[in-house]
Amino acid sequence: MGDLFEFQRNRTSPGQEVIAGLTTFAAMAYILAVNPQILGAAGMEKGAVFTATALSAAITTVLMAVLTNYPIALAPGMGLNAFFAFTICLQLKIPWQAALGLVFYNGVLFLLLSISGLRKLIIDAIPLHLKLAITCGIGLFIAFIGLKNGEVIVADQATFVKLGNLARPGPLLTFAGIMLTAILVGRRIPGAIILSILILSVIGLFVPSEKPGGSAITPWPSALVAEPASLAPTFLQLDLGYLWQNPLQGSVLVLALLFTELFDNMGTLLGVCRRAGLLDEAGNLPRIGRALSADAGAAIISSLLGTSSTTSYIESAAGVEAGGRTGLTSLVVAACFLLALFFSPIILAIPAVATAPALVVVGIFMMQTAAELELPDFVKAAPAVLTILIMPLAFSISEGIAVGILSHVLILLGLGRWKQLTPLSGVLAVLFLLHFLFRPV
Repeated sequence: MGDLFEFQRNRTSPGQEVIAGLTTFAAMAYILAVNPQILGAAGMEKGAVFTATALSAAITTVLMAVLTNYPIALAPGMGLNAFFAFTICLQLKIPWQAALGLVFYNGVLFLLLSISGLRKLIIDAIPLHLKLAITCGIGLFIAFIGLKNGEVIVADQATFVKLGNLARPGPLLTFAGIMLTAILVGRRIPGAIILSILILSVIGLFVPSEKPGGSAITPWPSALVAEPASLAPTFLQLDLGYLWQNPLQGSVLVLALLFTELFDNMGTLLGVCRRAGLLDEAGNLPRIGRALSADAGAAIISSLLGTSSTTSYIESAAGVEAGGRTGLTSLVVAACFLLALFFSPIILAIPAVATAPALVVVGIFMMQTAAELELPDFVKAAPAVLTILIMPLAFSISEGIAVGILSHVLILLGLGRWKQLTPLSGVLAVLFLLHFLFRPV
């Protein structure tokens, strides 16, 4: 096993990898509860979506581990599932079977781009200061998600967001969890993040929530095990003919999916793998072609099983901060998703307030990359800071990358320093500009 996963070269151990895998799974297990709710709004059977979510996450995460030996986990992507359900199905009135077909075609295009090497060229064309900014932006994005999930930050009509009521049980427990996790990490306690999640989940059993009925924040599981729901209602139900019957609308939606997946995946891979110390001195990722192919194959697999696009998860950073450095971390995550099919009552009992502090602390870890940014150089600082800000504010990794690259190109052109640009960066800037002008709203 040591030779297979190269533990010594990656400065890790089997025990450390297992803890990292459990940490990553705990941080992303919410998708098992959230994805059926979102896709259920589009008319899909929730039980089948739950099974499809777990299976697609397990299969594609194993694929990533086998092809790359990286500690990256995959699952149906947040944002992509909302675009699938609320824009494609509900707003545009496209049947969910046809939407699955669009996801399939998106995956095929994705795979062709990966095999051709074009995706690698795109990643290599991004300058180092923007790659650093992507890591920082993802960190701020993850921390914001954690604060939002724990209701420490809430919506406000006047100021958009504001500090939540820390006197309420949920936000108070979340804030206490952030402090607990930070202290455990500061004391270098092994498995600090997963330990914090477990402690908060147990405490939540005895803290009342504000939901009707006087339930606790952590609900008592109805059972220890449960039989997995049938996959039949969604398995191989995709409609591949819709794109050819509606070529204009269908092609626009496929390209919108492709754009989001391409740059979400790219940002996640660069950000998480940088924290794991897997990038080279130029900020490039070895075996990037294999990683991109795994991501592309994941979209195809998810459409066949019956869920929205499966993608690399930024929550993989939680496992990286817990010490994950190899594909064994990913295999542990995959095993947990398979077990979740049978232990769903326990998995679904983990409350958001238990995982929110882990996301905030991981975000802080990733924000430390800001120390490497050359902020005194305003020409580099401007697109970098815009990248960092747009990711959480637009709630999109891909939009942050697009704004960063577009602003990088426009600033250099405005300064007459066009010789510092590569032809591919210019092409990307034009494509991003067209994306902003004509993207589906």
